[in-house]
Amino acid sequence: MLLAGLLHLINHRKAQASYGRHMKPTALAILVPARVAWFLQEMPALLMPLLLMHLSRQYSTMGRAILLKTFCLHYFHRTFVYSLLTRGQPFPLSVMATAGFFCLLNGSLQGHYLLHCAQFDEEWSADYRYTIGLVVFYIGMAINIHSDYILRNLRKPKEIVYKIPAGGLFEYVSGANYFGELVEWFGYAIVTWSLPGFSIAVFSLCFIGPRAYYHHKYLQYFQKINDPCFCTVVYFIPNFSYLRYRFYKEHFKEYPRFRKALIPFIF
Repeated sequence: MLLAGLLHLINHRKAQASYGRHMKPTALAILVPARVAWFLQEMPALLMPLLLMHLSRQYSTMGRAILLKTFCLHYFHRTFVYSLLTRGQPFPLSVMATAGFFCLLNGSLQGHYLLHCAQFDEEWSADYRYTIGLVVFYIGMAINIHSDYILRNLRKPKEIVYKIPAGGLFEYVSGANYFGELVEWFGYAIVTWSLPGFSIAVFSLCFIGPRAYYHHKYLQYFQKINDPCFCTVVYFIPNFSYLRYRFYKEHFKEYPRFRKALIPFIF
């Protein structure tokens, strides 16, 4: 997973996975409604640990508790809450299939390690790493959920306008939702204190980091607009094209200088 994260970082320095505002229009792509796609692709990461718990006669009690309190909780929310509330655009079937395959592998890896390989002593729940890891994880999850709430309420149903989010950590970073998820996984890495836990945190950084950076550049010259017709025209200009860059430069006020891409005050 560490290698996959580094390869993704190298391959996506100049272009991002084709979904959301980074989706590149093509006549050949089979598009899946966002709610269906998110539900199907996130589900394997939740099902695999639960399946392993059900099939295993012996497993680590502490590993099971950590799985349920962190990893499964995250993917339960992504599968049954986020997917049903999202107002995102449809995205390509190929992207959904790739994400689903990753979730399948990740759920299998994390579940197998924590249930069958991890060696936690009886006092692990009293260890400072366990406590700090859970606190960091839940703080990250709260940031992620709150940021998603802000993003969902930027637009009215069926509205296709992109607007600059405000409030919460969006006052400090363009990708507050990404930052929250990243904090989650580093909290998970601390509470598990394991190579698989560290691997998913690094993979998330390699995946989210470039996406947050390009998202930040996308918003840098974008100001909240009240003219729906004007917004609709802007929306259909191909992503990250020089034409749109010039368009924003000429029509919008400068994006707040103090707002960073992913990590408040740093990056």
